[in-house]
Amino acid sequence: MQGSGDATPLAGQTVRVEGVVTGDFQRGDQLSGFFLQDPRPDADPKTSEGLFAFARDTVKDVRPGDRVLVTGRATEFNGWTELSPVTAVDVCGTGQIAALPYLLPSDGLEPVENMLLTFPQPLTVTEHYNLGRFGEVTVSSGGRLFQPTDRRGVDADLNRRRSLLIDDGSNRQNPETLPPIVRTGDLATGVTGVLGYGFDTYRLQPTKPIAYHDANPRPSRPFPVIGNVKVASFNTLNWFTTLGSRGAGTEEEQRRQLAKLVAALKGLDADAVALMEVENNGQTALRALVDAVNAEVGAGTYAALRHPYPGTDAIQVGLIYKPGRLTPVGEARASEDPVFSRPPLIQTFRRAAGGQPFTMIVNHLKSKGSCPDGGGPDADQGDGQGCWNATRVQQARALLGLVADLPNPMVLGDLNAYGEEDPIDTLEDGGLTSVTKRFVPAPLRYSYLFEGLAGELDHALVGRQLLKRVTSATIWHINADEPRVLDYNTEFNPPGLYRPDAYRSSDHDPVVIGLTLPGR
Repeated sequence: MQGSGDATPLAGQTVRVEGVVTGDFQRGDQLSGFFLQDPRPDADPKTSEGLFAFARDTVKDVRPGDRVLVTGRATEFNGWTELSPVTAVDVCGTGQIAALPYLLPSDGLEPVENMLLTFPQPLTVTEHYNLGRFGEVTVSSGGRLFQPTDRRGVDADLNRRRSLLIDDGSNRQNPETLPPIVRTGDLATGVTGVLGYGFDTYRLQPTKPIAYHDANPRPSRPFPVIGNVKVASFNTLNWFTTLGSRGAGTEEEQRRQLAKLVAALKGLDADAVALMEVENNGQTALRALVDAVNAEVGAGTYAALRHPYPGTDAIQVGLIYKPGRLTPVGEARASEDPVFSRPPLIQTFRRAAGGQPFTMIVNHLKSKGSCPDGGGPDADQGDGQGCWNATRVQQARALLGLVADLPNPMVLGDLNAYGEEDPIDTLEDGGLTSVTKRFVPAPLRYSYLFEGLAGELDHALVGRQLLKRVTSATIWHINADEPRVLDYNTEFNPPGLYRPDAYRSSDHDPVVIGLTLPGR
């Protein structure tokens, strides 16, 4: 019935098959069926020995190890070979099926669809976006997966073949009982289950508990940076004081979001922090954030700059700093070039004790989503860089024009471009150097996770003279590695998981840079 191709050769025919039950998921809140497998496999490695029978326990309640005869129609249900509907299930004894050892990368999972598999290798958690929503976790062989456009040597096809989605044996949304709460980078061992299919991907339904190991412990503080000035960049993930817009939907959510942001900023303890995704409502949202941080770390510790030209987008960039550590040189400036939908904020600083100045240019370049209608250069070109890449390149060129006349410029923020994409190439070709590429080891150089692939969207690039003064840099992995079920939202998140800490305060990790500037 399985055949050697992608679909059953017996589609639409009524068949009667015999096998041993390997996975029981018959309840209606599960998969409404069970898996069975032939204990006498054939000699063709292209044909699977397993089937899924769409039969609730009201048809016949079976258990793993039951030897069954099943009558039903051979069907391809959205790419999944199964018996549906099932008209008869007879238990005629017991049997035993040994899980087939299977290694990733895979050359194609169709030959083992519906079979009982075990993975003898340690597998790395690489995605958990839907852990709370659907009980899903994706793991991979050979360590975490990276965006192909973030660094050289990453193969997109190999990424797919290294990956395996682990489901929770149900079709429930927001299940009351969740799989273990894991961070990306953690290790899974003893992964064993039956291989189903759904929503355009193969998914392993575990038949025994999976052991997860804490291979990527939470960092309580950023790795210490060296220098007499510490600056940071942090995307706040829509800090809005206006409820029900982009950020928190209720007062409770807003309190929870603010507590997490404050914990993150307190942990950064930077002398100046570039901020993205702050509500563009004058100083209201920015001041509320600064007031909350100062309430924790001491009155007057931080001050907020006023953006002279924030633009018309719903969000703006911002900059907060410690007046006791840094002194602004001149007024804050901004570009009025129409290429920027969120105009960059420019401020030169000196240490409070005097000495060499440096200039922060805070950015949030055009996002990869919400693609334009009608095609054109900003449409997705299929090169992995997403939509609006041409606009981001124009914005990068405009930034090069801005920094030409600034003392010791540092371009930082969410540039919405991975490390080997055209906008970053443009900035580097224009004479700027990525400090994270220079100072952060490649396995740790990521700030964002999208569809199981880690990469760096948040950057800090400096001019030639300031590069001599950069003495260290790090990325504080408090967000990208954490599942969204731990964020501030109350909808969909089970009670009891929320903590007023820095973890999952946003979906971007903060970048931290240490400067050693000459002067008193």
